Amino acid sequence: MTQPTMDPADAMAELGRVRLDEVSLDDMLLRIAELAKESIPGTTEVTVTLVRGRVGWTGAFTGELARQLDEWQYEQNRGPCLDASASGDTISVPDMAVEERWPAWAETARAAGVRSSLSIGLPIQGSVVGALNVYSDSAHAFDLSSIASAQGFAAYAAVALANAHLYENAATQAAQMQEAMRSRAVIEQAKGIIMGGRRCSPEEAFALLSKISQDTNRKVREVAETLVAQAAEKTQG
Repeated sequence: MTQPTMDPADAMAELGRVRLDEVSLDDMLLRIAELAKESIPGTTEVTVTLVRGRVGWTGAFTGELARQLDEWQYEQNRGPCLDASASGDTISVPDMAVEERWPAWAETARAAGVRSSLSIGLPIQGSVVGALNVYSDSAHAFDLSSIASAQGFAAYAAVALANAHLYENAATQAAQMQEAMRSRAVIEQAKGIIMGGRRCSPEEAFALLSKISQDTNRKVREVAETLVAQAAEKTQG
């Protein structure tokens, strides 16, 4: 059995020290995969599956072979990582040579040198679920102790992922709000310029901006930015 290079408790502690304002969700996914590989006994490679609706993809991986085994499951719409994602359960494949639930996938894995695997469901956030997938080049690599270690790490990782997902969504919404406020500000400036030049109402000014937008196939904000910039150049000149 492959021996871990890090104590599981240390791996979870390191994951807990990751600052959400300093890493992206992708970085968090990769760190989870790396720490799982270092701390779960019997592990050769690790991937993290994410599923939204009926679409699955690998969010992070420590080895190309493991990613390819995940991709096979997404293409065929069957396999332990997808079942674990859907159910939230732990699914063990002790020996690819005698696996009967997904024989074609198991044969593909065995031919590539993977002898056993473990997939643990990760409830992440809202409509997104996933699984921590642990692969080994040895049959029966994951005994009860390894499975318990993997489940403990996965539970901790699920919380970290959920928090990272929430943080990223909040940051995205904040950025969108700031952009909307900037757009509104420049549009109001442009309306003011039009109202001053044409002595028209705010509604008429916005209607003119909208018409120019349609005629030039540009966003209203872009038309407004151009108008404001032109007005600024005239003032400076």
